[in-house]
Amino acid sequence: MAEDSLRRPRILIVEDDPGLRTQLRWTLSDYDLLPAEDRESAMTLFRREEPPLVILDLGLPPDRDNASEGLATLREIRALRPITKVIVATGNQERENALEAISIGAYDFYSKPVDPDVIKVIIERAWNSYQLEEEITHLRDGLQGGKDFDGLVTASPEMLKVVNLAQRVARSDVGVLITGESGTGKDILARAIHAWSPRKDNPFVALNCAAIPETLLESELFGHEKGAFTGAVARVHGKIELADGGTLFLDEIGDMPLPLQAKLLRFLQEKVVERIGGRKLLSVNVRILAATNKDLVAMMREGGFREDLYYRLNEMGLIVPPLRERPGDAVLIAIHLLKKLSSAFESPPKGFTRDALARIASYSWPGNVRELENRIKRGIVLADQGYITPEDLDLPEEGETRDVLPTLRQVREEAERRMLSRTLALTDNNIQEASKILGVSRPTLYALMKALRIGRYHAPKAEVPD
Repeated sequence: MAEDSLRRPRILIVEDDPGLRTQLRWTLSDYDLLPAEDRESAMTLFRREEPPLVILDLGLPPDRDNASEGLATLREIRALRPITKVIVATGNQERENALEAISIGAYDFYSKPVDPDVIKVIIERAWNSYQLEEEITHLRDGLQGGKDFDGLVTASPEMLKVVNLAQRVARSDVGVLITGESGTGKDILARAIHAWSPRKDNPFVALNCAAIPETLLESELFGHEKGAFTGAVARVHGKIELADGGTLFLDEIGDMPLPLQAKLLRFLQEKVVERIGGRKLLSVNVRILAATNKDLVAMMREGGFREDLYYRLNEMGLIVPPLRERPGDAVLIAIHLLKKLSSAFESPPKGFTRDALARIASYSWPGNVRELENRIKRGIVLADQGYITPEDLDLPEEGETRDVLPTLRQVREEAERRMLSRTLALTDNNIQEASKILGVSRPTLYALMKALRIGRYHAPKAEVPD
């Protein structure tokens, strides 16, 4: 049974000494106490009440001079409910038993006789830790109804619309041009389209047109024959050939040189390629997805991008909104990234503090998801208290200053959006609690969420195709 954070926590006290149980009852009178004298009665209470905190004496009957019964109780509690915080009580000469209990998973230990001030501090820390871990568990299960669509983690209506459209487009073979600011996850969307398409069991090949020198880009794309140029010591298959039957993703297509644009257009029209230095035309069946953060329409007007190629690539256009326009997604993605990235670290943090989550929710994220990922990596490295703090993320309290002054209406809407997103993150999307904090009625809060397009209540459903 879940512990209500607004109530005082229940504590299971496993102690066979009546005098010590009485002392603990006096010391911990502010808590709901569940007394037990042995392992059997303790586990009966534990299964029924699921207390968040346990004070466990290691010396339990039938062998009070041995810690085996207490350690066995600890193992059973940990197996049934790992989130429960167990504080073990030991004698002054039983430090080895205490260390063994810590290695099994006990939260902390204290030495008898009971020092009221010490035990109160330990319990307060354990209770705070329990609440944080419980909150992170709920968030990981899906803050504001968020879902993971083949790597695309979102709960915002803006992004869910893009996902819905991408899922429908994926079933066909039309060319797709994905546009959006740098770092918004255009490459992840391209991979998701491939995963949802009939070509999903065939290769997905990506080529970043901005990362390869112009002199080598043609060879990377079309391949070359042995001896075609100096250094061509063997035949090399191009990316188009390697993607045969599957999908070729051309990232940063706006950086492709004009001469190569003409050759790519020919391939799109005729579906054949000719390696550099070759004479044979090769038929290739491949779907082209492209992405850019540049304004290709403006480039066409200035002669920097071919109009005919643009319309070939842009049979269907998808615009990925920046992270600042996707309310709630920053927190959701942060939790997803922490879980994903933690496996590479020996002792990763368990989660975020409340202040860190609030700061993530309110920050404007000019670098989008890429900046968020970098901040999370920094937080994992620097966190030394078990949880990532705002200082670990190095996030300012307010978003980036804008170059152009906004209108008063824009300022008000932005402030309301940030406050609502922050409050919903802090209350785990609890509408009743959020309305109390904000000082408005629940109908008013619903109306604000609808007007500002925040939360799951107005998010369209998105389903992953079979």
